[in-house]
Parts: sequence; structure tokens; C-alpha cells
Amino acid sequence: MDKMSRRDFTRLGATLALGTLASGGRARAELSQDRPNVIFFMSDDQRWDSLSCAGNPFFKTPNIDRIANEGAYFSNCFVTNSLCGPSRATCLTGKYSHNTGVRFNEGTFPLEETTFLERARDHGYLSAFVGKWHNKPWGRDRNLDYYFGFRGQGEYVDPLIRENDGPEKKYEGWVEDILADHTMGFIRRAKEAGKPFMLCHWFKTPHQGCVPARRHGNLYSDIDFPKPPTFNTNYQGKPRAVREADMKIGGKGEYSYVQDWNKFVRDYYRVLTGVDENVGRILDLLDELGIAENTLVIYTSDNGYFLGEHGFFDKRLMYEPSLRLPLVMRYPRAIKPGTRIERFALNIDFMPTLLDFAGMPVPKEVDGKSLRPLLGGQPVEWREDFLYEYYEYPGWHMVRPNKGVRDKRWKYIEYYDFPDHEFELYDLQNDPLEEHNLYGDTKYAGEVERLKQRLVDLRIESGDPDLKFE
Repeated sequence: MDKMSRRDFTRLGATLALGTLASGGRARAELSQDRPNVIFFMSDDQRWDSLSCAGNPFFKTPNIDRIANEGAYFSNCFVTNSLCGPSRATCLTGKYSHNTGVRFNEGTFPLEETTFLERARDHGYLSAFVGKWHNKPWGRDRNLDYYFGFRGQGEYVDPLIRENDGPEKKYEGWVEDILADHTMGFIRRAKEAGKPFMLCHWFKTPHQGCVPARRHGNLYSDIDFPKPPTFNTNYQGKPRAVREADMKIGGKGEYSYVQDWNKFVRDYYRVLTGVDENVGRILDLLDELGIAENTLVIYTSDNGYFLGEHGFFDKRLMYEPSLRLPLVMRYPRAIKPGTRIERFALNIDFMPTLLDFAGMPVPKEVDGKSLRPLLGGQPVEWREDFLYEYYEYPGWHMVRPNKGVRDKRWKYIEYYDFPDHEFELYDLQNDPLEEHNLYGDTKYAGEVERLKQRLVDLRIESGDPDLKFE
């Protein structure tokens, strides 16, 4: 299952034998022995609490938990744009959507925006991408050593996949098993060649329309999942932008196609069970090859996801289920087992973190920060709030564009494309379920003004080009 074309294997083998890899004529930096391999796992639409290490009472993730227990667990990781394509571009570049140019799922990810995979290749790493790239141009158009991926969302069963520059062809089986086979094949070849690698393994799962592997088809059949407290909300005090979002479970809108609550949740956890199994296969391979000690492993998602909160599925809104990400990291040489971090981590931080651990400079235009000081327990000034942005409208689920700021207690949201702007304000300390919109209550006018100005400041700091038109 982990085969590559003869031409590509020959090409890779020849360059590895020389101990260097050509990259547009640019020189490679010499690697020191302590620079780690990197495996960056990313799921698709996985909410932060769909891990047993996060306290999920139904779903067990022993292999992802292993990363957390043997390394670090982040309890406050967030996405800066809760949409697949824009988030993935952000993760690869360390930049907000307004700086990558990828604001929509059907947008173009400019080849001039250099990813951490390409930067790693320029510094002596073997670079590989396996799975869901999502953005156009496709990952195979990048300067990588190995590519095994599909267009768009791909298929759960018998997917069409391209390997390197080869033709698109059908692979029989369940997509996550197939992807893991090829990731494991690449890791073995890199080990045999004695070269460090930087690998993205980005799952399709649990993107909407979940189809589990046959072996998991009956999992959770005996459970009627409880609905969240806000499932049957009447949207009192919510703006039109929320009331009219077309992603309601059991709704009648064009995009409100989830009707069966229990099937929806069961399939969500069924496919994630397959993800956890394949994470375990890859972790076991690292042990087998004797390279676990010198491999940095990260597991996260591209965005959060509603599982019935406020009656919704999908994401996009700046509410906690959509906004929060799972994040666990393991690197035995630098991260103490059982590390727990409560500081705000963002998806703009992944790219600079990887470059930092790999001994590479972080470009000045990157918006994020390396998480390495937090992982090492170093005293460091850190963010107390962050910027959120969402742009895609009209289109799937009809969520209005919005921007906002969240700090430890407060969340302020602006829906800015109505003739009359709409706003939300939540006190997360006293209203963690975000039921009571406090905007318009004169008692909180001071908080509104403070957060409104902070939103402007964060946009200025990150170079949001839209400010000059407002």
C-alpha cells in the first residue's frame, strides 16, 4: 500500500544517496543531530473536546491521549478563521487569512506564500504531505519531496488520490487506512536514508458526511447521545446573522441537511475512532524504528465544530464549539510528560513553532508566535486576547462575515456586512454557553468600547488591509 512510482522512487533515492536535495539552486543548511523529525497530524472539523484526554465521557482516544500524556495538552487553543481552506493556509504560513489571501474555501493559495514544508526542505529536511490539502493549487504543485493527496474533500471509501506527479487513481479501502499506509511508507524510506523529515498527515475525517470504516459501522449504536443544553434555543437576543445561519439540525434550509441527531453524532465519533487507530499505527512505527525520541508529534484540527449547540452543526460562527481546537504535542527531548498549558495558543502559532524546533529562522511577516517557550516552562510575555475573522458569504450555510476579539473573560463580535451592523457581547465567566447577548445593555458599555478598540488595535497590529476601506 505504501508504494511510490518508480520514477519518483529513483529520483528520491538518488538525491538521498547524495545526502542533499536540490531546491531551485538554493543552498541547504547543515543539520545538527538534535533537530527533530516532525509529524503534524491534522483532522478536519474536530472539536476541542472530542478527545478522552479533554474529558469526553463517551469517546475514547487512547492513541491521541498518549501524545498528551507523554507530552503537552493545550486547554485553550483556538482557530483564527473557522473554515477549512483558510485555516489550512494559516497553519502552513503562520499568517491570518487577511494576509494569506485565502479567505474562502474556493480561494487561491498563492504559490508565493511559502509553507513551512518548503522552508524545511530548503534547510535539509525531507518534506512530505499526505491527505487533505484542500486549497488550490494542490499540494503536489509545491516544492515537496513526497505528496500523496486528493482534490477537495476527497472520498471516505475507495478514494481518488494522486501520488507525486502521477495520475489520479482509485485506492480500494477506507481513506484514513490508505493515508496511514503511505505515511508509514514515507517514514520508513526516510529512516533508511538517514534523513530527517517534516511530514504533514492531514486527515479527511471527520468532515461532514462521515462514512466510517466497515469495522466501526456499529460503534455507539446502543447510545442515545444527550443533546447540549442550548440545542432547543429560541435565539432570543441573538442577531439575525445567527438566527438565519443555515446549519440547523433538523432545519428546513437548503444547507440544513443534518436531520437525524443520533446518526450524526454516532458517525462523527465512529470516523474519529478510525483516526485514533491510525495515529496509533504511526506512533508504533516510530517506536519500532527507534526514532520516537527525536520526533516532534503534533495533533490538532483545522477548526472546531458544533454538535448541537444552539441547534447547529458545522462551524463558521465565533462561538466556542466552532472556535476551539484540540492540541496535543510530544517531543521527549524537550517537552516534559504531563505538561498542561492554559495560555492562548492559535493556529497562526503552528508554523513558527515548527520552524523554531527545527532550528530555522521565523520570517518577520509571520503573525504567530512559537509555542516552544511555553512548552519549556519559560517565563515569557504572552497574548491575553486574540483576533477572529470570517469572510465566506454567500455560500454554504449562509453565515454572515464577522470579526471579533476574545480574551479570558469577554467575547465581542461584529457582523459588519448588514446595512446596520450587528453585535454580540458575552461574559464567558458567567455565561460559558453564550446564551445571553449583553450588547446594548448600558451596564456593559465600557466593556464594549474597550473591546471594540482592542479589535481595531489587533487588526492594525496584524496589517488587516480592510481597515483602510472602513
